[in-house]
Amino acid sequence: MRQKTHYANGQPVFHQDGDRLTYFFKTGVKKAEGLSVSDVMQGEWRFWRETGALWQVGQFRDGQKHGEWLRYARDGTVEYREMFEAGKLRKGAT
Repeated sequence: MRQKTHYANGQPVFHQDGDRLTYFFKTGVKKAEGLSVSDVMQGEWRFWRETGALWQVGQFRDGQKHGEWLRYARDGTVEYREMFEAGKLRKGAT
């Protein structure tokens, strides 16, 4: 995801500040943000729609989904919850 550094309009695709990594849509709206340690996603990450509305919040461990993930509907309510363990969806935990 980090091969491209800028969109055609000059907008940066991402910005790294220490361990905090932020991705942007080509409009400049924040797309995703979280920790990236040695280029590996760790801890809590947040993802937004291009409208700026929160879309998903979840945890990563060593680059894999791990723990609770929430997905939000366009009206801001929780659409569903999922639990992951080492990148795999835990059955019956939604």
